[in-house]
Amino acid sequence: MSDKQNAGFTAEERAAMKERAKELKAEARAEKDRAAGESALLEKIAEMPEPERGMAQRLHEIITRVAPELMPKTWYGMPAYARDGKIVCFFQSAQKFGSRYATLGFNDPAHLDEGSFWPTAFALTALTPAVEEKIAALVKKAVS
Repeated sequence: MSDKQNAGFTAEERAAMKERAKELKAEARAEKDRAAGESALLEKIAEMPEPERGMAQRLHEIITRVAPELMPKTWYGMPAYARDGKIVCFFQSAQKFGSRYATLGFNDPAHLDEGSFWPTAFALTALTPAVEEKIAALVKKAVS
C-alpha cells in the first residue's frame, strides 16, 4: 500500500461512516418512531457473532428496563440509546473494529460526572449478574 492509502480511514471506519450517513437519513424520516429505531437496533444485534450477540441482547434488556425513556437506535452501525436525539450510551462489539473486547460507552449527555475524572467507556468480556447490576446502576445514573 502507498503512504497515502495508509494515512486514511480503515475499511471498517469507512463502513461505519457510510452506516452513519444512512442512519441520519432514516432519523430525519422517523425521529420519534421508537419501533423503527428498535427494529434497526435489533437487526444490528442479530448480525453480531456470539458471544457479543448475547451480550448486546442482554444489554438491550437492561437498558430498556432501567431507562425506558431512552430511544433505541443505531449509531455508526452500533446499538445505541438516545435522549432528545443525543446518544447517551452505546454498545460496540469487538468485531466491529477488530478490538480485543466489546465496549459499553457513554457520551456527553450521560450524567456520570465525578469531580474532574470519570470513565466513559467500559470493556466487556462477559455479563455476570454482578456486572449487570453495575451496568444497571450506571445507566440509571446516566439518565438521572
